[in-house]
Amino acid sequence: MAETLEGLSAPDFSLKDSEGNTVSLSDYKGKQYVILYFYPKDNTPGCTTQACDFRDTHDEFEKLNAVILGVSPDSGESHVKFIDKHGLPFRLLVDEDHQVAEQYGVWTLKKNFGKEYMGIERSTFLIDPTGTVVKEWRKVRVKGHVEDALETLKQLTDN
Repeated sequence: MAETLEGLSAPDFSLKDSEGNTVSLSDYKGKQYVILYFYPKDNTPGCTTQACDFRDTHDEFEKLNAVILGVSPDSGESHVKFIDKHGLPFRLLVDEDHQVAEQYGVWTLKKNFGKEYMGIERSTFLIDPTGTVVKEWRKVRVKGHVEDALETLKQLTDN
């Protein structure tokens, strides 16, 4: 896995969303920016804060021709509950076998309370309409992250 994906073509993928529809990265090629964010688990404190931050700035991202896609190993059923509970206006994608997380290099060894396990490293990728990763954030700290992503997109789109 490359140390960074910036400047490279984003790995294409097809995943089911919470409604069972197939979503492919290539669906957006030539059309929109994609904010692709990977998060560990639905309805956990950090992940809820991050999702709600994206929800609260969703209109601003849309005005800049960007779509937000959240990815976690949770089931579609779990995503439906998370979306309904927090009124999320964007799609959450199911990556139960963590294949896409592995493509993006965010399925990593984690340590918590002395235990080691594999899981999602909270990360965000900004992909331009040509399909190129123009910015990546790895090991994301939730506070201020969505604002940073929005500001980066504004700079790219001269807004």
